[in-house]
Amino acid sequence: MTLAGKNIILGVTGSIAAYKATLLTRTLIKEGARVKVIMTPLAREFITPLTMATLSQNTVSVDFFEEQSGAWDSHVEHGVNADALLIAPATANTIAKMATGISDNLLLATYLSARCPVFIAPAMDMDMFSHPATVQNINILRGHGVYIIEPAEGELASGLEGKGRMEEPENIVKFLKQSLNTGDCKQLKILVTAGPTYEAIDPVRFVGNRSSGKMGFALAEELAQRGALVTLLSGPVSQRVKHPNISVINVCSAEEMYNAAVSTFPEVDAAIMSAAVADFKPETIKIEKIKEKKINLKLVPTKDIAAELGAMKRANQILVGFALEIENEIENAKNKLVKKNFDFIVLNSLNDAGAGFGYDTNKITIIDKKKQITHFSLKSKRESAKDIVDKLVACMKRC
Repeated sequence: MTLAGKNIILGVTGSIAAYKATLLTRTLIKEGARVKVIMTPLAREFITPLTMATLSQNTVSVDFFEEQSGAWDSHVEHGVNADALLIAPATANTIAKMATGISDNLLLATYLSARCPVFIAPAMDMDMFSHPATVQNINILRGHGVYIIEPAEGELASGLEGKGRMEEPENIVKFLKQSLNTGDCKQLKILVTAGPTYEAIDPVRFVGNRSSGKMGFALAEELAQRGALVTLLSGPVSQRVKHPNISVINVCSAEEMYNAAVSTFPEVDAAIMSAAVADFKPETIKIEKIKEKKINLKLVPTKDIAAELGAMKRANQILVGFALEIENEIENAKNKLVKKNFDFIVLNSLNDAGAGFGYDTNKITIIDKKKQITHFSLKSKRESAKDIVDKLVACMKRC
């Protein structure tokens, strides 16, 4: 694994741990990376731009523009051209601003413009790190696909002992290399379905479910980062993707998702069916808004997208399904695995806290064609996506 030729933006914030950014920069340069340092104004109180410029062999950016010349430092250009944005150290203040979309300095504006994977290495006192506000902000960033490089435990600047020390530079670089150099999906074409479907009752009402699309979008991001060309069929969600390898097709109803999936599937190497497609739809759709206080709604089945793709599947294609269960979970998932001709199925149980619709975390079980069962712990959905893609890659190798 190597970082040779990678364009890395290193963001440095106002923390006593900023001194470690010098060692981090030297290590990244030795790995062959091109490093562009962006510092927050407060970071200059801990380490000078001259030091970072010397070590990075590159100019250092701090402000949006040069006060004397008026030259503009383009945060958009930085964000578009980078292979990774690494913020180390990341203070509680910067993490909070990232979580809420505040961009009052060049580094934060670059973060909001970044199309590349984003990594943060938190550094703060133990009480700040464990404060509910910080915990919530970090979870928000996880939900946005940001990689969190967990801080270490040890002696802190306050003199206390606890968790909050920024991870050591060599471990940060190791984490970065592992994340950026998988490349095991390069040139694969993958179809991913995500989110709910909405089945219209009348012009303003619909039958749907609580799916947020977070799991499907995390899968698309993970696949794209590992080199895949992803077609993402998304139901109505608020999620957004930035990776250039992801092409999004927005749909609303099960019928629309069916048509898009059936037309796309013959052109891909694999499909992951993570969407929560409505099983039923109203038999008739009212043209005008329903005014009656009481109605009888007759539902009919929607088209079974997974079963159709399972019937179409070529010998060299992989089809992955999802099952959300609340009772007899394993047996129900096994039955669905066989019935839909999946190569493996990802099981979620509503009995597991933190799993299912709307959460930023997930707790999955993978069952394959050989009925091998693998249980995973509760993780962020991005980390769960990595486990699922690892299984997909293993299946592709056996095709």
